[in-house]
Amino acid sequence: MPKLPAPPSRGQLAARFPPGVKRLREGTLVWRIYFRDGPHPVGWSGFRHFGPVPSMRFDQHSSPARRQARGIMDGALRIYTCFAEVFQHTRTIKRSRKRPWLVGFELTRSVSLLDLMGTWPTKAGASMALCSGRRDRARAWSLRIYEDYPAIEGLCYPSSMDRNQPAVALYERVRDALPARPVFHRALIDPTLNSAIARATTLFNYGEEP
Repeated sequence: MPKLPAPPSRGQLAARFPPGVKRLREGTLVWRIYFRDGPHPVGWSGFRHFGPVPSMRFDQHSSPARRQARGIMDGALRIYTCFAEVFQHTRTIKRSRKRPWLVGFELTRSVSLLDLMGTWPTKAGASMALCSGRRDRARAWSLRIYEDYPAIEGLCYPSSMDRNQPAVALYERVRDALPARPVFHRALIDPTLNSAIARATTLFNYGEEP
């Protein structure tokens, strides 16, 4: 049996397995790096509504790829996880390409995420390969989770790039949990981030480009 099989048919997850819930409490600080340019530009509180995108792991969009009501936002609970995840493909922190910004915001209410850091993936017939294996399979699972658990607002998963530190994939269902203003908001080219980026390049042996 493959470690990451296709998910069960629609409705079967909810019928057989209660969701393992990870609650992010009101006031939890979430970090994300987003891009103001490129194929899918967004604002600091924006969700990417175009999908599914082949390079992304947890898109819950239905096929074919198009702009749709479903949206997703990737983030983490610490800054360095954001750097590790966002720049994993090139392993170079590119401070100006596609105009990346780092934002930190505090949730205005409790948010319910499916906890992929525990045993739920195995109980449901998958495995921790959800977080590091085939991306198309992971997207299929995210789609099924989204459809079978309407109260689930996203996923909490271990970052395979940052020592299994918690990362989050937030569905558009959390929109009303976002604040009017973030607590931190800087472009990656801002000198304020020089020390954080230097630390990230050391932690992950990543390169840096202006």
